[in-house]
Amino acid sequence: MSAAQPTVEEAVTNLGERLLETLRELGEYSILVFDTFRAFGRRHFPGREVLVQFASVVVRSSTIVAITATFTGMVLALQTVDSLARFGAKPYTGSFVGLSFVLELGPVLTALMVSGRVGAGITAELGSMAVTEQVDAIRAMGADPVQKLVLPRVLAATFGLPMLAAISNILGMFGGYVIATQAGIGSNFYYHSIVNVVTVPNVVNGLSKTFVFGFLIATVACHMGLRTRGGTVGVGLSTTRAVVVASISVLVSDFFLTKIILMF
Repeated sequence: MSAAQPTVEEAVTNLGERLLETLRELGEYSILVFDTFRAFGRRHFPGREVLVQFASVVVRSSTIVAITATFTGMVLALQTVDSLARFGAKPYTGSFVGLSFVLELGPVLTALMVSGRVGAGITAELGSMAVTEQVDAIRAMGADPVQKLVLPRVLAATFGLPMLAAISNILGMFGGYVIATQAGIGSNFYYHSIVNVVTVPNVVNGLSKTFVFGFLIATVACHMGLRTRGGTVGVGLSTTRAVVVASISVLVSDFFLTKIILMF
């Protein structure tokens, strides 16, 4: 016998409960963001911890970002060479690869990779501290968990992601160079096709978005980690949610940031 279908009242009730839960979580996230900004101006700035977290974000993420950017640039150039060759525009592969990476692929791919590695790590670390009551112990000692745990990670991700995105841009264009030269495009022409098309404002516009991406990734990860409940199972669930929510936040914010940038 098939299970009974939910009534209209039950469906509306479930929808309302989910909406209220979403609004409650958005409120808690907003409070965390506000507390993070407020903690920035307090005494006892955790400078040493910021440097430690910055090294963790940049150094430990550089390998996966480098591999992703290089092979994405190679694939993009491979597809571009094949497509432009039909119109006799194959030599301009460098222009296409350069603009694609500087404006979109470099910042977004880097943010998604950092979301998967750094975001998951932050959530798992803070989630483990939450379920073992270490966060409560910090409060009991009179310290602020936001200033001690959240602020260093947010600053590290916010200012570390642009550096990784710059590396991604360079290696992506290098990957395109490898394929372009194999396709018969001169190295000098490839270089000049990028320099003549990719402008400084293009680079600045692309990198400026990564500050927002880094902030979103870190704050979402910290929020999910600090609200973790339910032991090790809860840590796993929070980590998964953090990666999903942070990745979606990056893609959605990328659209709106691009719209804003194009208005000026």
